[in-house]
Amino acid sequence: MLELMENLDFFSTIFSRRSIRKFTKEHVAAKQVNQILKSAMYAPSANNEQPWHFIIIEERKKLKEIVKVHPHAKMLKDAPLAILICWDDKLLKTTGYFEQDCAAATQNLLLAVHNLNLGAVWLGVHPREDRKTGLRKLFGIPENIHPFSLIAIGYPDEQKEHPQRFLEDRIHIEKW
Repeated sequence: MLELMENLDFFSTIFSRRSIRKFTKEHVAAKQVNQILKSAMYAPSANNEQPWHFIIIEERKKLKEIVKVHPHAKMLKDAPLAILICWDDKLLKTTGYFEQDCAAATQNLLLAVHNLNLGAVWLGVHPREDRKTGLRKLFGIPENIHPFSLIAIGYPDEQKEHPQRFLEDRIHIEKW
C-alpha cells in the first residue's frame, strides 16, 4: 500500500522510542539538556508564536514533591531530571493552538532524548486542573503561565519491546 522511504537514523529514532519509567542514577549532562531544549524549541507552532517555557528540575527534593501532586509521577523519585513544559498566555496572538504547539514541542523533546540514548516518559498535566494547580504552587509559576506536560528523563534502566504500530486498516485514501 504505502511505501515508506528509509532514512535509518531518523526512522529508527521514531520507531524505537518507548516510554521509559525506570532510570539509573547517572546525571544528565548540561550539554545534553541544552540539546533537548533546543530540539523542543524547533517544533512548529501556529503563527510561529512559540508560546512555550521550560522549567528544568534536577533538585531531588523538588522531584520527590512532584509525586505528591501528580499521581503517575512515581518514577521521579529516581529520575535525575524532569522538564516541565508550559505555555504563556502573553505570547498567544491567536486562540486554540497552544495545545498543538506544546504537544509538538513535547514530541520533539522526547525524540531528542531518545536520540541521545536517554529515556523519557510524558506525564500528562494539561487539562487536569489539580495537576496544574499543584505544579503552579510547587514552582511559583505566575498566573499567565500554564503547565502543559511533564517529562521524566534519565539513562534507561529498562528495555522495552518495539511493538508493531503501523496499522494499514487505519489508512483511508480519498474516502472512508
